[in-house]
Amino acid sequence: MNALNEALNLSRQEHGVLRFITAGSVDDGKSTLIGRLLFDSKGIFADQLAAISKAKHKRVAGDAIDFSLLTDGLEAEREQGITIDVAYRYFATPTRKFIVADTPGHEQYTRNMVTGASTADVAIVLVDITRVSFDEVAGEVNATLLAQTKRHSAIAGKLGLPAILFAVNKMDLVDFDHAKFQATDKAVRALAEQVGVKDVHVLPISALTGDNVVTPSNKTPWYTGQPLLSILENIPSRADRSEASDALGLRFPVQLVARHDGHKAEDFRGYMGRVEAGQVAVGDEVTIQPSGQTALVSKILFHTEELGTAHQGQCVTLVLDRDVDVSRGDQIVKAGEQAAVKALQADICWLDSEPLNLARKYWIKQTTRQTQAKIKAVNQVLDIQTLLHGESTNLVQMNDLARVELVLAQPLVADLYSECRGTGSFILIDSATNQTVAAGMIVAKN
Repeated sequence: MNALNEALNLSRQEHGVLRFITAGSVDDGKSTLIGRLLFDSKGIFADQLAAISKAKHKRVAGDAIDFSLLTDGLEAEREQGITIDVAYRYFATPTRKFIVADTPGHEQYTRNMVTGASTADVAIVLVDITRVSFDEVAGEVNATLLAQTKRHSAIAGKLGLPAILFAVNKMDLVDFDHAKFQATDKAVRALAEQVGVKDVHVLPISALTGDNVVTPSNKTPWYTGQPLLSILENIPSRADRSEASDALGLRFPVQLVARHDGHKAEDFRGYMGRVEAGQVAVGDEVTIQPSGQTALVSKILFHTEELGTAHQGQCVTLVLDRDVDVSRGDQIVKAGEQAAVKALQADICWLDSEPLNLARKYWIKQTTRQTQAKIKAVNQVLDIQTLLHGESTNLVQMNDLARVELVLAQPLVADLYSECRGTGSFILIDSATNQTVAAGMIVAKN
């Protein structure tokens, strides 16, 4: 038994933790799919199962389980039958651990979908085949997807998610029609190519009945791929894909200055944070941005342990060989590197109900640093129907995806989002209302 447990633990370590989201339009079956995954992987407690079996807002007949109630925890969600907030659930199989975010499908809650997708490794975009429009031209069946399917796929592409699983749901309601699935498969693969996602999986499922969710279905003999859970167990995470390479250089945003005042022998000053890119070793010469001061790394601390080297993703405390002016919001980089800039070009998702106002003042918060920013121009707004950038316009409304130019009051150590997610992303905050109005990804530095 001990040998078996060790083998299972080793297997989990090798595969790592996978964070994924479910996305798509309203009523595509996102919550039901997660409930089915939890149920079939034995991730539901008996009292939870009993509670949802007796729930007053059940939308299935008889003694059948309404799996969507496992993730729709808000009373308003259960009453309306829609997902409003992001619901996080955790489950595990013998080969992997999972963190899943059930995100809303309604256009009004796109901001919540962006929040869930920002930390994900993979997106599962559900496609309700009963709401796909089909037409036949020259004997070939063509499929037209919903706008929200396109919007969520475009957001996944902008956020740099390396893989999308298109789960063509409710196949049981079209009698597992192979021709309709083939047409939908062609449409979603073309969509993935448009939004820049190369690792694409398309599979026919029924979240309600469990077909091709955990085990293969005998109702789709024409589908030769793996069921959904098997794909999730084996697909690489962002960490596996080496998101930011060491070639980018050190990126260490300072989150906290740890200070111990004592006599000279006990005096201590450390700079705490997370290595967002590259690596740092004892003896390395580093530069503090934006001040430009230099120093040597004398110690790297992880709790009470001293390390020789710290790599991307590690949270450590750096001790320098001399006292320099370093504050929260500063960034430690490789010596001599001039990474700080005062002008950016970025793709943003507008989250506020009030449209973007070029005359308004905004704060930009990137890593641990915050400074004032001016939106100089709106270059393009994405057309969700065609997934093409439209002409230059100043009108950016809630849920729009736009490319903008920003001018900063103080320099930021910024990188392209495609190179480093940590230093390539930011949020915009309205200086008057203190509301978060946009999430952005840097595409160019000026």
